[in-house]
Amino acid sequence: MLVLAARRLASMILIMLVISVMLFVFFEGDKLNLAMRVLGPYSTMEGRLQWLADNGYNRPLIERYFSWLFGFLTGDWNRSAQFSAPVLKFLAPRLANTAILAGCVFVITVAISLVLGVLSGIREASLRDRTITVISVLTTSIPEFASATFLVAIFVFWLNWLPGSSSFSSGFSWVELILPVATLVIYNFGYYTRMTRASMAEVMSSQYVRTAILKGLPYNRVILRHALRNALIAPFTVMILQLNYLLSGVVVTEVFFAYDGYGKALVDAAQYGDVYLILAGAMVAVVVAVISQFISDIGYTFLNPRIRFA
Repeated sequence: MLVLAARRLASMILIMLVISVMLFVFFEGDKLNLAMRVLGPYSTMEGRLQWLADNGYNRPLIERYFSWLFGFLTGDWNRSAQFSAPVLKFLAPRLANTAILAGCVFVITVAISLVLGVLSGIREASLRDRTITVISVLTTSIPEFASATFLVAIFVFWLNWLPGSSSFSSGFSWVELILPVATLVIYNFGYYTRMTRASMAEVMSSQYVRTAILKGLPYNRVILRHALRNALIAPFTVMILQLNYLLSGVVVTEVFFAYDGYGKALVDAAQYGDVYLILAGAMVAVVVAVISQFISDIGYTFLNPRIRFA
């Protein structure tokens, strides 16, 4: 188990290093373009060359990469040209806001999808199964901006129950989280539900489950103690890997509701051309993707003993 975890961790670190090199070369390989984006399109060539000299960009690219990597690891993510603030200081509270949003969405989505997926999978081809499947496919096929529009039209303009934005202008409010969370849950739970349903239906048709039922074991015990653990292998992997989506894939929802999170910050940075903020945001997304992959691999071994003891 420890050997497997060490191998996975080593491969993840290697992946992060390779991607960091690619990102660094893409964003900072062209020095003049970088200077233009930092100083603005109306800056003079003399000013750009002076800025490059003052900030050490005349050093070799490999030396600049290791200097940047050391700074990133120690919390020095350069300074945002758009917001005139250190990137880490600017990005940290927005990452926290997105983490709150993503955490709420993940917990609610997993709870709903597991219950519906199990209820659907244990009664394959029944009316309940078909109803849950139709609802899951329907909600997954509606993009976030469409469901967000419907929710705002109903709960903001028609019923006047909820605020139409989540900017937290008067401080953090759980009420302002309801619509963004609902939008993302509606879009995501159908996919999880169908994965759980397919896996549960396959396990319920296996020989050991049939044997347990024929031996007279209580049906609920067969499902919870024998079928559910094996049925969770595939859904668990998908759910953990979706953590990366919940960080970087909530851009549409955050922009729609003016939610001051990581996704909206990257959109603003891309529109302005804030290179350092975009580079730091991309690296954060890479780290989250790699960590979620590592958690998925380790969790998979706990659910599947054949891999653990191989």
